[in-house]
Order: sequence, then C-alpha cells, then structure tokens
Amino acid sequence: MVSELKKPAESMDQDEIQTLVAPEMKAVDTEISARLSSEVALIGELGAYIINSGGKRLRPNVALLASLACHYQGQQHVLMATIIEFIHTATLLHDDVVDSSEMRRGESSANAVWGNSASVLVGDFLYSRAFEMMVELDDMRIMQILAKTTNTIAEGEVMQLMNCHNPDTSEARYIHVIHSKTAKLFQAATQLGAVIAKQPDDIEKGLADYGMHLGTAFQLIDDVLDYSQDSGVLGKNVGDDLAEGKPTLPLIHAMQNGGPEQKELLRAAIKTGGLEQIDAVVAALKETGSIAYTAKRAEREAELAVQALAPVPESQYKQALMDLALLSVHRNF
Repeated sequence: MVSELKKPAESMDQDEIQTLVAPEMKAVDTEISARLSSEVALIGELGAYIINSGGKRLRPNVALLASLACHYQGQQHVLMATIIEFIHTATLLHDDVVDSSEMRRGESSANAVWGNSASVLVGDFLYSRAFEMMVELDDMRIMQILAKTTNTIAEGEVMQLMNCHNPDTSEARYIHVIHSKTAKLFQAATQLGAVIAKQPDDIEKGLADYGMHLGTAFQLIDDVLDYSQDSGVLGKNVGDDLAEGKPTLPLIHAMQNGGPEQKELLRAAIKTGGLEQIDAVVAALKETGSIAYTAKRAEREAELAVQALAPVPESQYKQALMDLALLSVHRNF
C-alpha cells in the first residue's frame, strides 16, 4: 500500500463505484464507438486500440459522478464524459510520441504499432472530434471551459518538455506542470458536472477544486509507483520517468535534501536519462525520505479533494467521489 491515509471501512471500492455508474458508462462506450467512426479505417482502428487498451475510464467516471451528485436528469452528461475521454486519449497519443514510449498500460503503445505520424494525426482527429461534440452541447460556458482546458494541457506538456533533463526544476514548477498537464482535465470533468446541472457557484467551485486536487493526488502517486517494485502493473518499467530525464517530485525532493554525493548522482541521472544508476537512485530516494514525502503530498491532496466537496448535497454519488479520492492514494495501478 502506497499511502497511510485511512479508508473508512464502509467506503466503496473501485468496482462498486464503477457499478454505480455502469448504465451511464455503457452509454459512454456506445458513444465512443459511434464517434470513432470514420471513412478512414486507420482512425477507427488506432483510436479503438488505445481507448480499449485497459484504461479505468477514471475521467469520464468522475464526470458522470459529478453530474449525478448534482441531480442532473438529462443526457448531456454522457456526451460530456465522451468528450473528456477523447481529449484524454488524444493527449496519451501525443505524449507517447513525445516520450518515445513503447508501452502503454502493459501493451505496445499506438506509436510503437502504427508509427509516430499516425499517432499524432489520430490524436488530432480525436481533439477535433471532441470539439465537434462540444458544439452539439450548444453551451458557450462548456465551450469556454473545455477550450481553456485543452490549451492549459498543451501548455503543461510544453512545460514538462522544458523541464526534461533539468535537475534544477523546482518543486513549485513541477506542481504547476501537474496542475496543467494532468489535473486540469480532472477539474474540467467534475466542474462540468455542476455546469450542465446549473448548480450555484459554491457547488461548481467545490467540484472544480475536487477535480484539481484529485488529479494532483493521482499524478503524485504515479510518481511514487514509478520507483516501486510494483510499477510493472502500470504497464511500464521501474524508473521510466528517470529514463526519459523527467525530474518528478521524488527526484526533486531528493535533490533538495540529499547529501553532496546523492545530489551529484541525481543531477547526473536527470541530465543524461537512462537507467544505468537506477538502483543507486532508488536507494537515494528512500534514504532522503523522498518517496514517503511524495506519498504524503498525495495524501494531503486527497484530503483537500474530500474537503472541497462540502457544499455538494449528500448522496451515494458524492460518497463515491469521496471514496475515489482515498482510492487514488491506495492504488497500485
């Protein structure tokens, strides 16, 4: 178990939460299949490959839970959740090309199968198809939120690229990258649940803040798992972020708190990438308490996510959102 944050004995597990929105997720899956349709066969083939490659559909799940927690009665939440999943999938396709990744969720990445050009172009298709669906929702507020979201994600991706192989990346700068690149889409997913249900400002803000904290916690635990012996279940190898020269929070904390020899080791490892010194790096992270520090930061984000839901009326859907926050720091996937 990565985190020490206590889960209430009566809390729902991942399967129970998914069961709660199973009818809506079935509708989302149907929508995904329909919206992947194209006269260009490769688009549907490659898009379906990555969308159906074992992901937990966490972002569309929280979008649905947020809308149902706001007592939404229409059908727009299904289309909204599909949009969120398409945007997420597009970012995965582009990320794997930028990172030259060969694995995604334990399978060959799309770019490893079809090549970089096809992956980038199908990612572009998914982005543009998502904006087509946004227009169908016919709500300028939704358009504004999602347009800002996709722009912020792109900025986060560029900031991450600028941080690569930079051992002087600060913790504040890294957290800013997480907020932009990862947590922003979670924030949009939950905020839009309140928007389509026409909820008051305090509930909308609470759900938006919940999504930001949830996404941040989720990414910080990813950082922890990257240096865990259980990382194989992520569909990648221990130290993959280091191999790409990415200074994630465990490395940044160790750089700031290690001794001279540890700092020299970590600086060289970040600058050059690769895994030649992975055992020594992992040892340094443990000796400096950097893995534990990152897990604690994730726990705090999960706590803040739960607190942010205070204005939302009590329901099984709100409880599921609260439990998801705790599950985000009690996972090995």
